[in-house]
Amino acid sequence: MDGSGAPGPGRDGPARPRLRSLDLRWIEHEGGSFLHLRDPLALTDQNLLVPAPLVPLLALCDGTRDAGALGAAFALRTGTDLGPARIRTLLEGLDSALLLEGAAYESAVARALGEYRSAPSRPPFHAGTVYPSEAGRLRETLTSLCEEAAAAAVGGDGRLAGMLCPHIDYARGGGTYARTWRAAAPDLAGIERVIVLGTDHMGGPGAITPTRQRYATPLGVLPTALGAVDRVTGAVGERAAMAEELHHRSEHSIELACVWMHCFTEPDPPEVVPVLCGSFAGFVSDGRRPSDDPALEAAIDALAESAAERPTLVIAAGDLAHVGPTFGDAAPVSGPARGALGAHDEESLAAICDGDAAGFLAISAAEGDRRRICGLAPIYIMLEVLRRAGGGPASGVSMGYDQCPADEAGGSLVSIAGALLYA
Repeated sequence: MDGSGAPGPGRDGPARPRLRSLDLRWIEHEGGSFLHLRDPLALTDQNLLVPAPLVPLLALCDGTRDAGALGAAFALRTGTDLGPARIRTLLEGLDSALLLEGAAYESAVARALGEYRSAPSRPPFHAGTVYPSEAGRLRETLTSLCEEAAAAAVGGDGRLAGMLCPHIDYARGGGTYARTWRAAAPDLAGIERVIVLGTDHMGGPGAITPTRQRYATPLGVLPTALGAVDRVTGAVGERAAMAEELHHRSEHSIELACVWMHCFTEPDPPEVVPVLCGSFAGFVSDGRRPSDDPALEAAIDALAESAAERPTLVIAAGDLAHVGPTFGDAAPVSGPARGALGAHDEESLAAICDGDAAGFLAISAAEGDRRRICGLAPIYIMLEVLRRAGGGPASGVSMGYDQCPADEAGGSLVSIAGALLYA
């Protein structure tokens, strides 16, 4: 194992190691293939490279085996005896990098959460990488994207109430961001509150995770609607609602939407209700419905109440399909497959523009979540919030659709779309 820092001598890891949910990708390094392990919570700057022959050991770190059993199981599966010393070194490396569940990880989370909550605001984590960190350059960048993007036709009766906004990086999704926000611009002046529902890429099943912290952008600090946040936490329960609050620190979905919103509403931006939405995988795989989850239902009702009490824009910061070898598919997405993907995405987008939350979810359930729509939860919740707040479904218009490359060969794709919904 090759890491950016050596494990501390004599470090005691968990007795039965369980690997955390991590960002994984294969890379070529010094003539060999390695699995790159990165902590999505960014609790440490250590990253580990695991040589391909040792990767099966990671799958065995599921919390059911001690070090001896891990070595025996690895030998049984691969025919290689690593020996106790090497097993111990591997586990120490994982634990040192906070990639295993256990005391070291829990202590780091507690420290990071305390720092996050006590800070004056939630810093713009992705400034300087996804977008410029200096205010003037940021304005120039977004203005340039808007000038380059083809104007989108706007059509909708009533007031602007909802938005589907991508959360892909600006380099690939800039045109879709720009068309959507340009079209929304005339209606933003009257908006007093923005509920931003972002995909939580680390979130637990059906989790609803608000934060009382204020999101900052290079343009300043956005106000948080504390009363609305308290309403959600009261509906879900403080402990459950805040169990994954630290995810806000590094999650990009809400941040990337807030940057555009701030730029289009400065110098007097509306108050924000930032809410991360956990996985909806269970609702597309086992026949359950969101209405079967009392906590989720209570959270949606609380958000709808907040949306109804003053002029509010509800944003779903979510992308659509994730397909191809990068995401686990056997074959690259070819020309005909791209066309088929577009047709399926248009079906989902039509349900969004009809304000049909149940229909939108049913499409993914019927296909077994084959497209891996990572905006599934925030889009569904947005549509339900709008329906309940407005006494009926909102309807709207698409602001454009794109298929963005997700690997160097172009065989993996992330599809994105923008939409505006009116109540």
